[in-house]
Amino acid sequence: MDLDTITAIDMHTHVEADGAHHCSLDQELLDASAKYFKPGVNRTPTVDDLAAYYRERNIAAVVFTVDARTALGGHPPVSSEEIAAKAAEHADVLIPFGSVDPHDVDTAVARITTLARDYGVRGMKFHPSLQGFLPNDPVYYPIYEACAEHGLVTLFHTGQTGIGAGLPGGRGIKLRYSDPMLLDDVAADFPTLTMILAHPSVPWVDSSISMATHKANVYIDLSGWSPKYFPPQLVRNVNSLLKHKALFGSDYPVLTPDRWVADFAELGIKDDVMPLVMKENAIRVLGLDRSTGQ
Repeated sequence: MDLDTITAIDMHTHVEADGAHHCSLDQELLDASAKYFKPGVNRTPTVDDLAAYYRERNIAAVVFTVDARTALGGHPPVSSEEIAAKAAEHADVLIPFGSVDPHDVDTAVARITTLARDYGVRGMKFHPSLQGFLPNDPVYYPIYEACAEHGLVTLFHTGQTGIGAGLPGGRGIKLRYSDPMLLDDVAADFPTLTMILAHPSVPWVDSSISMATHKANVYIDLSGWSPKYFPPQLVRNVNSLLKHKALFGSDYPVLTPDRWVADFAELGIKDDVMPLVMKENAIRVLGLDRSTGQ
């Protein structure tokens, strides 16, 4: 990866299908999310699809799935091992993260070690609402210990989710599990663990802003919402206190980087802040080396 020539690093993209066309979400959830987001692009991209899409734009992307097999009644995700192995074939544009089912803590810890040591993932993705767990419950702390031990970035979905939106009871998905203030306990108890709060955290944006300004190990990615809908206090802080803490993310395929970048350009972000958000902060958070691109 040539970090000097790529124009941006998208910190938040989803691998929704594998080479056999198996998807991490069941058909009801896929259909509901397509109706909610109206993405207008391939809703179930593979790793190869993502590589081609981002290479064409000269943008690098963090890629992952969400392992919610317990919460989804045994529906298996796309394999994080397969994602990482395929991403290695596209190392000029793709950076793999892993995902584990938090409900089997011992297995999750073992897989984190394998994914970090043998597959080279740089982080782990968690979605407390979809995965159905309270992230500050100490029962899950061995998972965070393993992430910290291996120097992995942790990326947590926060705020409202479009998964389950419009279905009766939201398909049982509980939004309160993704209140970012629950993660304040984790950030305090694991000060060496780099944590990214994904999305503007609607309706808890002030909590995320507070955490990111208070704790050195907490960052915010700006994915999942068109920037034209960002709360004004988020825009103000990205332009000031959070200029070294905010990260470009699209949430592709449900929101395209083309739309996100175009709308972000209209916010009046300062000239010295724009490159930080679009690329430089991500290079630092991910621990990428400009001399090697890794």
